[in-house]
Amino acid sequence: MRRAKSKAKRSALRERRRMVPISEQMRHWSALLETELAAWPTIRAQPMFGFRAYFRGKSMFAAIPRTRSFGHGNSLIVKFKPMPPSLLERAKKDERLDISRLSGNGWLTFDINSEADLHDALWWLEQAHEAAKGAKRK
Repeated sequence: MRRAKSKAKRSALRERRRMVPISEQMRHWSALLETELAAWPTIRAQPMFGFRAYFRGKSMFAAIPRTRSFGHGNSLIVKFKPMPPSLLERAKKDERLDISRLSGNGWLTFDINSEADLHDALWWLEQAHEAAKGAKRK
């Protein structure tokens, strides 16, 4: 019985982590976001599983898609662990954010649907960068 549960759990994890190729439009948006992040102090970037991962010190706070992404392919991810209550209230009101995984490891996805969403994407990246300032790596 235990084996059946662990197999089901592994299957559920694989399903949740399904990644899809990104569109040419998302490649363009990702390049714009990466250009902006490159100018920020205290940031280190490295390639990771089709994304460009961003770190503040040893804490990873975001990943921007380069070749593949989650969901419909136009999502970046940011990390808040823990997420400040004021940001959580704002996140709950933003339909572009998927906060369903937030209680687990602190990651949430932000869907970019148009160039107009880049401004808010940068705002959430800034918040994650700031939150990583005091984060302790386990």
